[in-house]
Amino acid sequence: MRCNDAGIQIIKAFEGFRSKPYKCSANVSTVGFGSTRGFDNGPVRMDMEPVTREEAEELLRRDIRQTESAVGKLIKVALTENEFSALCSFCYNVGSGNLQRSSLRLKLNRNDRLGAADEFPKWRRAAGKILRGLVLRREAERILFMGG
Repeated sequence: MRCNDAGIQIIKAFEGFRSKPYKCSANVSTVGFGSTRGFDNGPVRMDMEPVTREEAEELLRRDIRQTESAVGKLIKVALTENEFSALCSFCYNVGSGNLQRSSLRLKLNRNDRLGAADEFPKWRRAAGKILRGLVLRREAERILFMGG
């Protein structure tokens, strides 16, 4: 399964585009649309060259493929396209390790879709602080997860 346009738009809207490397709210070196790995697949370095929008799109496509694979491995129940895409946005942001350890995954794999949907808003912190952008992102992901 592939992340649909709605899921990709959530990622792009909330990650935003930055050509120069920067530290995200969780203090991770990032570039483009939230990519934490460069073209060499090594961590983004603060001294690396800026990327063009086209290069950022390429990094995003690569990262989404990895995210799709992780979601596919971690979720054992059949998903709709919107559920899968919402989970891809979530996983892209928090990482596959956090998805793996989450109550969201546990509930979903027990086929408790409403319980899983209610877990999205709990993931609104970065570096211990509630961030408005994460509150809004989790709301958008939950809406997509619930069907649109």
